[in-house]
Amino acid sequence: MAGRAALTAWLGGDTSRPTTTTAVRFTLEELAAVAPGNAVEVRVPPAGAVQVVEGPRHTRGTPPNVVETDVETWLALASGRTTWADAVAAGRVHASGERADLTAWLPLQAARPRP
Repeated sequence: MAGRAALTAWLGGDTSRPTTTTAVRFTLEELAAVAPGNAVEVRVPPAGAVQVVEGPRHTRGTPPNVVETDVETWLALASGRTTWADAVAAGRVHASGERADLTAWLPLQAARPRP
């Protein structure tokens, strides 16, 4: 299943692991395209992780800027079903570091429902 199709299926209620994993990987790739860089590591276990946002690059160990969340929360953020502030306040996103705020890039344009 292609990434956009998986995301559309998730938006329609399909929460199977293959669908959500593909949708997460697609949206992480889209995030990397709109926020290129290596300053922030975004982790959505077990589906994937990506380094994004311009700034100091880290090469070993735990990066100084980390965002971690679960699959459902990530897809809700990417698609606009929830906001960054609400997810952080609810403890569904763990963000550390001065660059670990993805508000400027979420929701992803590619993840928004199309007519």
